[in-house]
Amino acid sequence: MARREAIEDIMNYIDDELIICNIGFPSRELYDIKDRNENFYMIGSMGLASSIGFGLALARPDKDVVVIDGDGSLLMNMGSLVTVFANNPSNLTWIVIDNGAYGSTGNQDTYAQVLDLTEIAKSVGFKNSYRFEDVDLKSIIKSDDASFIVYETESGNSTAPIIDLDPIAIRDRFMNAIK
Repeated sequence: MARREAIEDIMNYIDDELIICNIGFPSRELYDIKDRNENFYMIGSMGLASSIGFGLALARPDKDVVVIDGDGSLLMNMGSLVTVFANNPSNLTWIVIDNGAYGSTGNQDTYAQVLDLTEIAKSVGFKNSYRFEDVDLKSIIKSDDASFIVYETESGNSTAPIIDLDPIAIRDRFMNAIK
């Protein structure tokens, strides 16, 4: 499975949830697959999709928040695993697309190739820590605890176009959508 196919699969389960998407190609692919005002496309802040999603989940407990992250970004901000677990926002689903590579910077290998991210999340304390093929994503999004899901994919990027919105427009339309 390619990362783009994983994002397409994820979006099949999304209705009114708020999406925070990792930088670079994942955001470009999401934009191409299913652009919506409730999608926040990260630009230039690798490793922080989980932190932004966590803050949003705390600020908006009435909305389900889904973070689409990458293995490289997770590895840059491992402390977010502990922070999310310790606070356990029941409305947060953190999905890591693990392609074993830094896809947006040239597909260099990540250490995720020798780590089991699902087991790391379990060891931190996430009781809802799964591989995507083991779950019904919709029921996980609606569960009573923070959830952590890993999609293992092939490395590589699709030919998704550049997002034709500047960062201010992305921010403003997202903020208007969540009012």
